[in-house]
Amino acid sequence: MSAILSIRDLRKTYEGGFEALKGASLEIEEGEILALLGPNGAGKTTLISTVCGITTPTSGSVTVAGHDILQEFRAARRLIGLVPQEINLEPFETVWNAVRFSRGLFGKPKNDALLEEILKKLSLWDKRKSQIKELSGGMKRRVLIAKALSHEPRVLFLDEPTAGVDVELRKDMWEVVRELKADGVTIILTTHYIEEAEAIADRIGVITKGQILLVQEKADLMAQMGRKQLEVQLTSPITEVPEALAAHGLELGADGRSLIYSYDTRGERTGITALLNDVAAAGLVLSDVVTRQSSLEDIFVGLVAGEES
Repeated sequence: MSAILSIRDLRKTYEGGFEALKGASLEIEEGEILALLGPNGAGKTTLISTVCGITTPTSGSVTVAGHDILQEFRAARRLIGLVPQEINLEPFETVWNAVRFSRGLFGKPKNDALLEEILKKLSLWDKRKSQIKELSGGMKRRVLIAKALSHEPRVLFLDEPTAGVDVELRKDMWEVVRELKADGVTIILTTHYIEEAEAIADRIGVITKGQILLVQEKADLMAQMGRKQLEVQLTSPITEVPEALAAHGLELGADGRSLIYSYDTRGERTGITALLNDVAAAGLVLSDVVTRQSSLEDIFVGLVAGEES
């Protein structure tokens, strides 16, 4: 795959001296879903706003399919669709007119067949004559996506697309994103929902304090940085980890009825056999043993905490 979006050493300093982006660099491949994770104030929205031409960068460069966002603004912007975090729609406008208007803003010729196809894919066709104010929050977000897709962009930014949407609708939105990818649309997703990135992204990017810490294949990230935990559950509670088990680096569970052992899945030896032998030798009786794989959330929290320390 080739990069459709190239961000190089992007910096943005606002009046007053606040530096929102500090040399961010990122290559996004055509046809992929990239999830950009970061805490509040990390620079996610500033990055999106800069690429979309809403904010002017202080320095650095951005190209979309080879078009520089400053030197060839119109050509670059025509290739981008943006679904903002805030729902800002004309309440008395119909769904159909709202989407047709968005297409016209980009100078695209009338194509009602295409708009019909978009609305049907987003389960909005039956609502096309409804006024925006009559729709649920989830349906309004679908209208935002339809508007963003109306001019046939090749790159789609989704800024917190499922914020405030219930779990069932969120999963429906994930399916919509997968279908968009199948249609060849490149998607950059910012989200606070770690499970969202874990469910649909091809690659994960982590940004904090205006800097991109890493961008990596999701599966590789989980394999390289993920750890497993072994929870040894005991029949009787204890008040502290026995001295004989100190070498294993165990944590005592809150109720005193479990011992938590963390190990690297990439290691040649996990140390589990030795641990269980030592637990038995210490006179502790096991009731159960449970393993847990680190989630993307664990990895993300660890990365951000390490950067801030």
